[in-house]
Amino acid sequence: MGSIPDPGELTELTQPSFDEFQHQTSLMTGCTLMWKELSDHISSLEANLMRQSEALKRKIEALDSETKTSLDSLKKRELSIDDSVKIAVNRVELLKKDALKTLNDDNPDGEVDNGDGLLQILKSTCLRMEAKEFWDFVSGRKKDIELLREKIPEALSECIDPAKFVMEAISEVFPVDKRGNERGNDLGWACVLVLESLIPAVVDPVIGKSRILITPSVKEKAKEIAETWKRSLEERGGIDNVKTPDVHTFFQHLITFGIVNEEELELYRKLVIGSAWRKQMPKLAVSLGLGDKMPDMIEELISKGQQLDAVHFTYEVGLVDRFPPVPLLKAFLKDAKKAASSILEDPNNTGRAAQLAARKEQSALRAVMKCIEEYKLEAELPRENLKKRLEQLEKTKTEKRKPAAVPANKRTRASNGGPMPPAKAGRSTNAYVSSFAAPPSIVRSPSHPQYPAAVPAYPSPPPAMYGTQTPPTCPYMYSPEAAPHLAGSFPGAPMNYPAYGGYGNGIAPAYQQAYY
Repeated sequence: MGSIPDPGELTELTQPSFDEFQHQTSLMTGCTLMWKELSDHISSLEANLMRQSEALKRKIEALDSETKTSLDSLKKRELSIDDSVKIAVNRVELLKKDALKTLNDDNPDGEVDNGDGLLQILKSTCLRMEAKEFWDFVSGRKKDIELLREKIPEALSECIDPAKFVMEAISEVFPVDKRGNERGNDLGWACVLVLESLIPAVVDPVIGKSRILITPSVKEKAKEIAETWKRSLEERGGIDNVKTPDVHTFFQHLITFGIVNEEELELYRKLVIGSAWRKQMPKLAVSLGLGDKMPDMIEELISKGQQLDAVHFTYEVGLVDRFPPVPLLKAFLKDAKKAASSILEDPNNTGRAAQLAARKEQSALRAVMKCIEEYKLEAELPRENLKKRLEQLEKTKTEKRKPAAVPANKRTRASNGGPMPPAKAGRSTNAYVSSFAAPPSIVRSPSHPQYPAAVPAYPSPPPAMYGTQTPPTCPYMYSPEAAPHLAGSFPGAPMNYPAYGGYGNGIAPAYQQAYY
């Protein structure tokens, strides 16, 4: 066992090792870093609190400003009530006198073919509160829609109760079409025109559009009409099948009478998506309170292949940076070209496939070119290439319409390789000498001993043009007058079809002329 050292004895002092020194240094460094990290964190918290405090302060100031503005507006509205009522009463008295005076004039002057005459007739029906006559007159003059748009607001201001008058006028077709068997042309355009024209006639003369002068009873009636229309959706085929003019009329009815219901925004959204191609839909959607839902609606339109409609919506709500228009338009053209290709490959449309496909692509090109012009996108998407493609499609369509050339000599071999007609054809008992071959039931093509029965891709020609399959009693199936038009159809033996009637040699098949 080792002995215990005596405390009184002097012992040698041990020197600290280098490892211990490094350990102490690392501890100091760690503490310094931790202190700096904590200091930065506290500084960040203070800065964040300051930002939140400033934001809260700004919100309080904005709220105070909005409250003050609202109180001022309410005070102004309250003070304006007496003046508005006085103006309305004086106007009603004036209209009453005019209406009584008009009742004695059964034959108002003025020609309908000019603006003044049209306005006089409209004013006459409005003063008399003859809603049915007013509606019949307006709905029968669609060709003068711009003139009506200008004159109807002025005429409606002559009504004792313009809002009630308009509801009675359009009641024949809205909310439910009551014409029965007489139901003919769609009159949604007239409903929308009259409803739009009502707005200037019912605004407050003192404070403007912020207050609409519609009585509570009329507004309740307008709500009942809106409910009736919604209940009739099932009879119209549901939201997906309702007609776009009906949707437009419904939306305009809600906006005009100020009866938009925030609890039904989802219904409005679905109706807008279903009729998004309508030019006025973006503005209507904003007026209905769908501005916050616009990004989702635009994405839904894009997913459905309605990129062109999505472009109109983006410009209406200012989301061009989020949804750039040029890529959307290019995608729209690409989808249209794919759709045209699918039409060409459809075996059920072989007769009209080329025409339908060209029409599809032409429609898309025109729509995109108009969009480029409207939103000034020429620098990003030049119209020149689109215009050249459109001209190419038009040229192809024109060439297909041209009839084949008439053979100059009756003994000239047909362009499709058929045999020449008999040299003694003129010695037939028939007095008319034809340069065309005998009916197909007599001459058969050597390469096709029997015409295949299962060729449904080529529709049967009309009986008036080709006759029946049995040989006619007359040796000539075509009259002398009809012969030039069919010269490119069966100039030789009609049953000889190389590459099916000329598809391989550039000659238009005979049946195409029936579709152009």
